[in-house]
Amino acid sequence: MPRFYCPAALQTGLTLELPAGPARHVQVLRLQPGDAITLFNHGPDGEGWDQHQGGEFDATVTQMGRSNVQVQIGKHHAIERENTNAVHLAIGMPANERMDWLVEKAVELGVASIQPLMTQRTVLRLSGERAAKKQSHWQSIAIAACEQCGGNRVPVVHPVMNFDTWLTQSQSQSLRRAVLSLREGSVALTPWAAPNRQEALVFLCGPEGGLSPAEEEAAIAQGFAPVSLGKRVLRSETAALAALVQASGWAA
Repeated sequence: MPRFYCPAALQTGLTLELPAGPARHVQVLRLQPGDAITLFNHGPDGEGWDQHQGGEFDATVTQMGRSNVQVQIGKHHAIERENTNAVHLAIGMPANERMDWLVEKAVELGVASIQPLMTQRTVLRLSGERAAKKQSHWQSIAIAACEQCGGNRVPVVHPVMNFDTWLTQSQSQSLRRAVLSLREGSVALTPWAAPNRQEALVFLCGPEGGLSPAEEEAAIAQGFAPVSLGKRVLRSETAALAALVQASGWAA
């Protein structure tokens, strides 16, 4: 059954005109009155009609217009498919289309949020309107991935930040923190994460070429534990996803 993120008030028995985004998707699929769909409305940063309700709703298309779609909201299902713990990724943005791919796959694997970073070795440099457009683009990818994979809570893709600014602000977060590292003495990620499987985590991952030595030292000085994924050197986007899988309840 097609699933759509619908940032609107959802309530059983309500007749609703879909917002432009999901309405367009319904039209692209050429659905007709009487066709069944699924709607969810828990958006980035918990926005939505009732952030404590979560779950998803059955719905039936009742009217198709040129630019509008009307639906009847049916039964609510208190279904959640999230990981048992929240795993956040802060990553030096990989170049080309790799960031798009990373966002999509991270959402499929249950990431809680994604923080794009500009580090010393980041090839992709963004600011101003261009950065805002990229963030909006990545958030759209996150929504589409949620619709596809069955997630009912769209992870937030935060605005692009400079590494130093983000690191300073991260001191106020009450999360276990780790930085993916190739340095000698790094602890293996899985045993580091396993004793606290229910605890929220944030992983810092470098771009192509990794974090600079100064950035890694600064992160460790701020309480980030250096952790390793093993003997192989992974691409930045692969490493971030491997960390997400190993540290989350998804892999348990």
